[in-house]
Amino acid sequence: MSFAKDRKLINKLVKFLKVFAKIKKTEVDLVMYVGFIGLGTMGAGMASNLAKGGYKLVVHDARKEVAEPFLSNNAGWAESPREVAEQCEVICLSLPGPNEVRGVADGENGLIEGMRTGGAVFDLSTNSPTVIRQIGDKFEAKGFHFLDAPVSGGPAGAHSGKLALWIGGNKQIFEKYKSVLQTMGDQVAYIGPIGAGSVAKLVHNCAGYTIQTAIGEVFTMGVKAGVEPLALWDAIRQGALGRRRTFDGLSQQFLPDSYDPPAFALKLAHKDVSLATELAKEVGVPMRLSNMALEEMTEALNRGWGHLDSRSPLKLQQERAGVEIKVDTEKLKEVLKRDPAI
Repeated sequence: MSFAKDRKLINKLVKFLKVFAKIKKTEVDLVMYVGFIGLGTMGAGMASNLAKGGYKLVVHDARKEVAEPFLSNNAGWAESPREVAEQCEVICLSLPGPNEVRGVADGENGLIEGMRTGGAVFDLSTNSPTVIRQIGDKFEAKGFHFLDAPVSGGPAGAHSGKLALWIGGNKQIFEKYKSVLQTMGDQVAYIGPIGAGSVAKLVHNCAGYTIQTAIGEVFTMGVKAGVEPLALWDAIRQGALGRRRTFDGLSQQFLPDSYDPPAFALKLAHKDVSLATELAKEVGVPMRLSNMALEEMTEALNRGWGHLDSRSPLKLQQERAGVEIKVDTEKLKEVLKRDPAI
């Protein structure tokens, strides 16, 4: 082959590579980079759904080993929250509570040090509205956006995408990134100004834990009054409250008397109710039963039950009532099979 022909082929190859490079660059530009910090039980599920939705992830966690499944699936790793912010226009947080969120948001090497102008952070954690607003003010002053976006649906919902997300903050930013949030949950709602999402979450969670305390109280009364636990449960679940599935949760942990492994750890539930009662004090609302529920949970924590399920404080009421409730799981399944829980 002559030199002229070689050169002609080389020129064609160079042109092809240039065109290919432009195409690949366009494809890369169309991919949104989403940062995700906190890959625990909830975070891992939500981050997985983002990856399945076609977003390029840049992840960070205090324990790098929990990020390995994502790194092996082409996610990028960042050594600090700041590095996440430097690479992504939108960032999601799934962290244990206010202190961790503060540290990640505006601590040393925090997000605020690396954010792009107009960049947005969605805090999926259950957080304090006061803390959220303080962080939000700092971010807005620098041209960034911080929104609260707590979720409800538990670990199963985090993995399946059947989650409710309640968003508080700049509505235009919410609309801009709504499609990102919808990749993680099937019920995404804008609640109001910053902090509103966290207020909604605390109302929801605190109500749930307060109700479970009341149920434990009246259920032990019924048992001590002579009604067999399974028969009592089977009966009351057909009442007005039961038809709304209020009592179906008793089939998990409480009736079988099995609190480990937890569906949701007591130490995290204690944090949620603490935040709700603190909020009530801030706005001047008395919360007699909620504070009683918190006292129950605190006593359970002091028993060393923090790692057990959040329903474990119900054991305290059984002790006080002098009854022991333990129903055969197969019998529970028979009841649920006749009338399945939603």
